[in-house]
Amino acid sequence: MTAADNPTLRVTYLELRAAPQAAAGAAGSARVSLERLSRADYLSLYGRVGESVRWDQRLQMSANDLDSLLAGDALRIYVMRDERSTRIGLCEFDRSRFPEVELLNFGVVPECRGRSLGPALLAAALRAEWQAGPTRIFLHTDTWDHPAARALYEAAGFRVYAEREEPAGPL
Repeated sequence: MTAADNPTLRVTYLELRAAPQAAAGAAGSARVSLERLSRADYLSLYGRVGESVRWDQRLQMSANDLDSLLAGDALRIYVMRDERSTRIGLCEFDRSRFPEVELLNFGVVPECRGRSLGPALLAAALRAEWQAGPTRIFLHTDTWDHPAARALYEAAGFRVYAEREEPAGPL
């Protein structure tokens, strides 16, 4: 096995320990709401948002496991929709260890990037999640993520608490 067969990534761990102070970016006519998605709708959006940054974790789950996850209470998915009600972004939180909450997946579809929709989606989702009273919202980002990811999280109030090299695995 060569290094190319088992690449390493620079992984940065960030956390938010107080309610976000940043104002939401302009979302235009886009709106954000908490939604329960069917497996097909979820996988379609997950794939559109995550393909360019190699998301694959949900694609590797069995249909039964993903259905259970989507139907349960631990996963909260905020969906951004455009003026035609088309799903264009998601911000997904795992609340299974509440009052600590993990931001798992976040992003907008490629054709909507660069229009300040990501910051608006993140701000709206963080404000909504914070209303439940978590002690911390945490996440990790890595070198395969969008180049602006870390700066976006830091602008939203997240602070780095660890960085390390790790083998690439399911995302």
